[in-house]
Amino acid sequence: MDLHAEFPILAQKTYLNSCSLGALSQRALGYVHRFQEEWHMYGASAWYEIWVSRMEQLRAAVARMIHATPEEVALTASVSTALASLASSIDYSRRNQIVVSELDFPTLAYQWMVRPGVEVIHVKSDDGATIDPQRFADAVTDRTAILATSHVFFTTGAIQDLGAIARIAHARGALFLVDAYQSAGQVPIDVKAAGADALITGPLKWLLGGPGLAYLYVRRELAEQLRPTTAGWFGAMDQFSFDIRHFEFKPDARRFEMGTPALPTVHAALGGQELIDETGITQIRQRNAALTARLIDRARSAGYRVRCAPRADARSAIVMVAHADPGPAVARLAEQNIVVDWRPGHVRISPHFYNTESDVDLVIDALVAGDRP
Repeated sequence: MDLHAEFPILAQKTYLNSCSLGALSQRALGYVHRFQEEWHMYGASAWYEIWVSRMEQLRAAVARMIHATPEEVALTASVSTALASLASSIDYSRRNQIVVSELDFPTLAYQWMVRPGVEVIHVKSDDGATIDPQRFADAVTDRTAILATSHVFFTTGAIQDLGAIARIAHARGALFLVDAYQSAGQVPIDVKAAGADALITGPLKWLLGGPGLAYLYVRRELAEQLRPTTAGWFGAMDQFSFDIRHFEFKPDARRFEMGTPALPTVHAALGGQELIDETGITQIRQRNAALTARLIDRARSAGYRVRCAPRADARSAIVMVAHADPGPAVARLAEQNIVVDWRPGHVRISPHFYNTESDVDLVIDALVAGDRP
């Protein structure tokens, strides 16, 4: 596959910002164009004749990627929506603690921080890049309802040992929720091996599908027990009966679905997912690990400090290069058609499998040149 031809942005930019938004592929564009043509041709009947089956096609592909069944996957509008629905189904009367880490994306904590009577425990990092599983063990108690944390931390790229954390949660009777938004598409995921009770992710970043959609996995046995207190017509048992007087949830994770999904994103996500599946997540992981190692070596050789996990096998393709003034540095790189991002105190560089060694060398050389007096 000619990756530069597949991703048009690569013809005009050195794009190293998959951590924020995955590149748009010709494959995804093809799906979106097909959706538009079907809209022209069929109008509303495309819903029943074509688009519902596309949603199920995507659901099945996501399930295969994370080693789940399609019935354990809900299509939602965003991670926030998925979390709100899941959080509404939890009984906090005897277990009113939620444990998160200080390195997690804020959305993971916000959902419970605004819930009356719920206490959110923020586990601290000892090194600023990783969380020692023992810190979670020290924080989880018999009052913990959910231990929620990231597979890959968004500001450090560190990969967590999900199995070890799951055992900590389950030993105290707590549920284990995984935020896989920064791992799906670049790191293999197996929800069963990880011991995840629930997992959230989406196509925006490494899955190359764009914004407007998220995926919620809920373990089959757990989904059957949970009753959300927020509901939508896609979560109804027979949504097309249009019965306003009776409501019954679907029997599986689809009960967490709300309203009409963003169909353009469903189609773009199908294209991105196909490319991930055809390339192979193991091959993507190996490729990204090689690019990451080169990037870290080049940055350190140039005199920069890198915020990352100490072990190479615990690093993802998110590289945080310490910088005194990252915002202007990123702007200077953009003027040279090099696209990266920044977070406080760091330039964030995130290559994906469509990047090359020369891309990695170029961004470090340009960063060094821009920092010269």
